[in-house]
Amino acid sequence: MRIVLKDEVSSAERDAMIAPLVAHNTAQGVDFTSSPFALALEDDGGNVVGGVTGYSRWGWLFLASVAVPAELRGQGWGRRLIEATEAAAVERGCQYIWLDTYSFQARPFYEKLGYRVFGQLDDHPPGHTRFFMFKTLRNDTV
Repeated sequence: MRIVLKDEVSSAERDAMIAPLVAHNTAQGVDFTSSPFALALEDDGGNVVGGVTGYSRWGWLFLASVAVPAELRGQGWGRRLIEATEAAAVERGCQYIWLDTYSFQARPFYEKLGYRVFGQLDDHPPGHTRFFMFKTLRNDTV
């Protein structure tokens, strides 16, 4: 056996690397399968210019990215994207939504929409803070 640093891995290598973890999780009765999520922000010509990506799992929707072009900011597109995301999350059966953002990004924007900080990493990246935020979408247990 040996430990090898790899700058790139194939899908097959990645699958082999996590196989022991997947086996352990499965033995514990925990399914890590997730459903991809995306909402595209398109211009009048049908070109994708921004949007939301993420995935849902276990009644939670994770927002991996939320992007609105600089020239469209301040016009309500971000709020509309988040509202559409939250509605789609509820349709998927999610009760909660979570994301991370940075001190140089959109924490106040998310707080205005009802998101709360549940954790942070200082100096990540150096000189900045990474914030982890969530919001309860529904209080029922359907």
